[in-house]
Amino acid sequence: MLNVIEVLRACPLFQGFPDAAIVEAAPHVRVRRFDKNEPVYEKGEPQVWLCVIASGMVRIHSVNAQGQEAMLIVLDQGAWVGDAVFAPGAERVYGATAHTAAEIVELPGDFFRALMARYPEGYPVVLDCISRRLWSAMTLIEEDALRGTLTRIGRRLLFLCDMQRGGQRDATGPVRVALTREHIASMMGMTRQGVHKTLKRFETEGLIELGYGFITVKDEQRLTDFLASSPD
Repeated sequence: MLNVIEVLRACPLFQGFPDAAIVEAAPHVRVRRFDKNEPVYEKGEPQVWLCVIASGMVRIHSVNAQGQEAMLIVLDQGAWVGDAVFAPGAERVYGATAHTAAEIVELPGDFFRALMARYPEGYPVVLDCISRRLWSAMTLIEEDALRGTLTRIGRRLLFLCDMQRGGQRDATGPVRVALTREHIASMMGMTRQGVHKTLKRFETEGLIELGYGFITVKDEQRLTDFLASSPD
């Protein structure tokens, strides 16, 4: 049986709250299970729930009028989706789909906002988590506009690592990202061939390992240093 208290406690968004707040939140959650490629929610739906990924992976995406999906990011266990619950009445800007079979713990947005009011010591961590996401998104926009392919793909891998670690700054060790070359090409609006060429260069430099359906970043700092020293 899923331990929702442990799921919430492991989510970075809740790590500024005392145990009493998490215990108080637990009876208000609902648990939903999704098969691979099953929609979690659609673009335009009311933003009612704050969702925490208990297991599996969820991709955030947009779909054009022709039905073509553009993947924006893939989130792993422990991450949350539904940032707009901080703006009551807002609609979901993007859709979410189970990238693998997944379990999601959902907490009503109005309850989460009330929880922050009762436990204001949680505010600094919540604000830091949201600020880091905003900073990362703005950085990606800048890089897409000003940088070349090598830096764009490398920085996107580092961004995915950060999201997968939940923004834990002191975390170390390899990070395995369950994405294919096609996924990254879709995510970045590039060709598969261009993405493959860059990823092979990273692999040759010993910075990543390519597998079937996944990419492992061996050392984030080494990749960061390589990008800083490589003209693009």
